[in-house]
Amino acid sequence: MPRHSSYVPHGVIPAVLLPFHDDLSIDEASFRSHLRDVATTEGISAITINAHSTEVASCTFDEQRRLLEIAQDEIGTQLPIINGIWADGSLEAARIAKMAAAGGASALLVFPPAPFTLQQSPEMALAHFKRIADATDLPIIVFQYPLATGQGYPRDTLLKMCEQVPSIRAIKDWAGNVPQHEMQIRTLQSLPRSVNVLTTHSAWLFPSLVLGCNGLLSGSGSVIADLQAQLFRAVQRNDLAGAKALNDRIYPTARVFYAEPLGRHAQPHEGGAGAAPPPAARSGAAAAGETWRRRDRAHSRCPGRGRIA
Repeated sequence: MPRHSSYVPHGVIPAVLLPFHDDLSIDEASFRSHLRDVATTEGISAITINAHSTEVASCTFDEQRRLLEIAQDEIGTQLPIINGIWADGSLEAARIAKMAAAGGASALLVFPPAPFTLQQSPEMALAHFKRIADATDLPIIVFQYPLATGQGYPRDTLLKMCEQVPSIRAIKDWAGNVPQHEMQIRTLQSLPRSVNVLTTHSAWLFPSLVLGCNGLLSGSGSVIADLQAQLFRAVQRNDLAGAKALNDRIYPTARVFYAEPLGRHAQPHEGGAGAAPPPAARSGAAAAGETWRRRDRAHSRCPGRGRIA
């Protein structure tokens, strides 16, 4: 299986969507088309699967493995593939990590275990990530949730994790708090072994990138990856006028997802299942638009299947 060796998570990384048939089986043909469409976007550095946007919480282990096989078949020679690790227990997380490594993934996106909502300690977080790191040497992206959820990692815990688990190479930052976000950017990206901060603050992507993130990882990239890539490049070269103009094109997306009433099952942090592809989406996003509609049909029948991140 193709694997991009020595990959360090950075740059613009779309998390793709997953379409379903009406019976909630995976629509492989549409998924393949969507993967190929997103992979043609100039300026992206990798693609993420088995994440919120690919309905990982509702996919079985075998379905997750099949999605990785499909992604490798369609785009594995073109781009690194980041595989999500969604598990409430460390043993299952390690099993998924081994599967991802065997399937040719280039990095792992590790979601926080749901039991952490009840309470977590630094020792619990360290044990979880060490178990995953012992299972594979793939680079790890820590998904940083808001601290108020109980699943976010406090500063001292996060620093211990980065120090004691060398394969942690980035965080996907969904802190939702500007001072905390800036602190993490300044602190983690200045460590002796730098840990990149990949923002997923789609509602305020422009100011988030201006703070100095080394990339972004977002489900909204499944339809506007081209605009995200252009915005990231403009900020990197300090072209703030150009970046502001691009942000003005992206803003309708944020307005639809965050300012207007959301659907019954919509998640405000990354959009709603019933949202249509935004007008700013690239012209080649027809397949992605169909993916959204298919996903919405499935989601309306099964509220448990649906969240974009």
